[in-house]
This record gives sequence, C-alpha cells and structure tokens, in this order.
Amino acid sequence: MSDLGIGFMAIGVMLVAIVLGMHIGVALIVTSFVSVLFIRSPEIAARFVGASANDAIRDYLFGVVPLFVLMGMFVSVSGVGRDTFDVFQWLLRRLKGGLGLATVGANAVFAAITGISIASASVFTKVAVPEMMRHGYTPRFSVGVVAGSSVLGMLIPPSLLMIIYGVIAEESIGRMFLAGILPGLCLALGFAALILGFAYFWPTKIFTGGVQRAPDGEEQQETAATAAVKFLPILTLVVLVLGGLYGGIFTPTEAGAVGAAGAFAIALLRRRLTWRKLWNVLVETGYVSVSVLFLIAAASLYSRMLALTGMPAAITTGITEMGLGPWAFLLAYLVIVIALGCIIDSVSIMLIMLPIVLPVAREFGMDLIWFGVLTVVAVEIGLLTPPFGVSVYTVKSALNDPRITIRDIFAGTLPFVLVMISALFLFAMFPGLSIWLARM
Repeated sequence: MSDLGIGFMAIGVMLVAIVLGMHIGVALIVTSFVSVLFIRSPEIAARFVGASANDAIRDYLFGVVPLFVLMGMFVSVSGVGRDTFDVFQWLLRRLKGGLGLATVGANAVFAAITGISIASASVFTKVAVPEMMRHGYTPRFSVGVVAGSSVLGMLIPPSLLMIIYGVIAEESIGRMFLAGILPGLCLALGFAALILGFAYFWPTKIFTGGVQRAPDGEEQQETAATAAVKFLPILTLVVLVLGGLYGGIFTPTEAGAVGAAGAFAIALLRRRLTWRKLWNVLVETGYVSVSVLFLIAAASLYSRMLALTGMPAAITTGITEMGLGPWAFLLAYLVIVIALGCIIDSVSIMLIMLPIVLPVAREFGMDLIWFGVLTVVAVEIGLLTPPFGVSVYTVKSALNDPRITIRDIFAGTLPFVLVMISALFLFAMFPGLSIWLARM
C-alpha cells in the first residue's frame, strides 16, 4: 500500500475507534504510531512519537492553558457569575425579555474571564433558569437561552479553543484572542435581537400565557451602588486581562498568570475560598490542563504523520485539479465541521480536521486568523446540536429537573443555532470583523 493510502486508512481507523469509545488522544497516537511503523520502521516510529511529544508542549507558551483554566475555576468559586447576572438583571429590568437579555449579557462577560462554554452553561443554569421560570418564562426558552448563549465562552477571549487552534495553526494566540472579540460581541447582539424579537412580536414563544410577570410581593433590592460594587471585580478582571493583551503589556501567558492571580484575590476577598475548595480547584485545573496538553501532543503527532504520508499536499492538488475555488472549499469544510459536531466533541473535530485543511487554506491564500474564527464558530454550533450537544447535556445535568427533558433543551436552542449559522455566514463574507483588531 502507498504512503497516501496508509494515511487515508489511518483516518478511517481513527474515526471508527473514536465512535467505538476510544479517547481521542489515544486514538490519534495509536493510529499515528502504527501508520509510521508501516511507512518506515518500529524504531523510527518510536522516535517519531517521542520527538513529537517533546516538541509539542515544551515551549513556555503552553503555560497559558493551565493559567486560564485556573482563572476560570477561581471565578466560578468566587460567585462572580451570580453577581454578573444580578447586575444585568437590574440594568435590563424594564425591557420585555429582560431576564433573557441579562442571561446573554452575563454569559458574554463571564466568557471574558473563563473561556470554557461548559463552565458558563453550568453556572447560569443554576442562576438564571429558576429566576426566569419564576418570572413567567417558559421552561423551554429558559434552558434554551442559557445553553445557547453559553457558546460565547469559546469565542470571546480567553478561549480554550482559540488556544488549541493557535497552537495547531502556528498563529499568535494573542492575535487569536483579539480576533474573537468583535465576532463574539456580534453573536451576543444577534442573540439579544432574537430575544427582543420574540418578546415583542411572538411573546407566546417565551412567556407562559404570552405575558411577562413579576412574582407577587417581590421588591427590587438592587441599587446603582450595589450593582457597581458587584460589577467592579468583574470589570477589573476583564480590563486587566484583555486590556493588558490589547495594550501589549502582557503576553498571553503573562495575561493568564495575572488573571489567575486576580481571580484568586477576588475569591479570597469574598471569603468564598476554603482550603477544601482551593484543593478542588487545583485538582480540577490539573485534570483539565493535562487533558488539553495531552491532546495537543497527540495532535502534533497526528499532523506530522499526515505530512509524512503526503496527504495534505495530495488533497490540495486534488482540490486544485477539480477546479474548486476557495469559497467552495470553505463551504464544504464548514458543512463537514457542523456535521461532525453532531457526533463528536469540539476539540476532537479541530484535532482531526485542522492538520488536513490548514495546508489547503494556506494554498488558497486565506487569512488563518479569519479561518480560525470561522472554525471556532462552526465547531461551537456542535455544542447545541443533537445527539451530542455537550452544552445541552451540561444544562440538563446542572438543572436536575425531571420536568425538563433533553428534547426540550434541544428545541429551546434551535433559534440560537440558526442565529449562529447566520453569524457564520456574516463572518465569512466580512473578514474584517475577525481580523481588524488582530492586525492592528
């Protein structure tokens, strides 16, 4: 069998292994090792694995992964998510659909200090869903808006997916972060417009009986002063991390360290951090960080194996000979990514697809930062689509309410999926939304 044939077979075997339940990192390493073994020799294959693992994560830049994860964990423990929701609820209290808008706004701000969609989904399921249902929102809409807006966590920086993309594409992580700001805000505004449209023109879709109501005897306890006190720590963290990155004061790794220290200080000042919670935060950070770094090392090995088989070059040549232009290639790629999101997780999609398509994107002269933003948005759609829908299952698990089924949550997220697809088209047609800040 030719080297190219081995490469295609390796991808098929790996996909089958993942569907059967093998961990994505293990599947990547095993198939890559066996493929190199067939192409060269056992000794070279063993050295190939060792060299790839060593080269993949030895740079200090990879310290950005545990630092941003640690910051997100401290933020979750400190109760910042609850306070963020309270502030937005107070600001938007006079608008129809105000609680839905508050959930989107709080998710957008929370995303700027966590970078993990699942964390947003878990926090705001417990905070926002009971409050919305108390105010007469339908259960389906309440869970849908939380799950839908949680995807902002992977687009608005700092973002774990942006880090992984930057590593695989060999692009600046700082520029990737900056590139996610405008698209993230545009997506949040799209969600807000959707909620306002329902509230004013189709209220029966979001309110029980078609009318928003306030619980009997409820008094507004929040004031401008208390809201400012609650929002100050959040604002400080956002300005510290993103302001430092944008102003060129910090590298991404330094920004992660400063953000983690700031989140730690907030948790201490609020007296939310016991010794037990601190231990749990550190252990969970270790689990997440090791998992991500292991995947990055596996992806490096997989990428080198594909290059050795000549597959990226063959695919590029094939697409050129077929007469497919850059737009046809991009459309096909995004459709495949969205389809894969229905059956496998976000990180797996990126690890499998990017080593194959990045050489093609470079050959077409595409801006890889813009390409990365499109990839992250397309991948994030998979968080909301059945049957996989990680954010949907996170909401279901955190809610623990037998009256609200998985089907209800998927139905509630459908309008948000349509908004994301529209936003994906917008970002593709207007690359400046993605690259303007990154190229300044």
